[in-house]
Amino acid sequence: MDTSLKFERTDEDDNHVLLRLHGDVTIHTSPRLREQLKPLLNASTREIRVALEHVDFMDSSGIATLVEGLQWARLTGGRFVLSGLSENVRDVFELAKLDTVFEIEGNSA
Repeated sequence: MDTSLKFERTDEDDNHVLLRLHGDVTIHTSPRLREQLKPLLNASTREIRVALEHVDFMDSSGIATLVEGLQWARLTGGRFVLSGLSENVRDVFELAKLDTVFEIEGNSA
């Protein structure tokens, strides 16, 4: 069981947050991702960017956590943007047809 998911948070200003993930997002690590996202999903945070360029693998629980984050952001009128998807992660989003649901950008910088 790999629980080595790490987070690097950058508050770009009071309304914009970048959360960079390092490691795999699995059933074992997705609860920690949820813990990181939940405090960001409030009315004062207008945009959350989740940078995934250092994520090589994501299972369905990781995707479910990101879907949950997207739903929370939409409830408060905020943006929830994914960036830097590796080929493996992008394939999963495309197979699930979530590449048309999420706002996905090439990189986080």
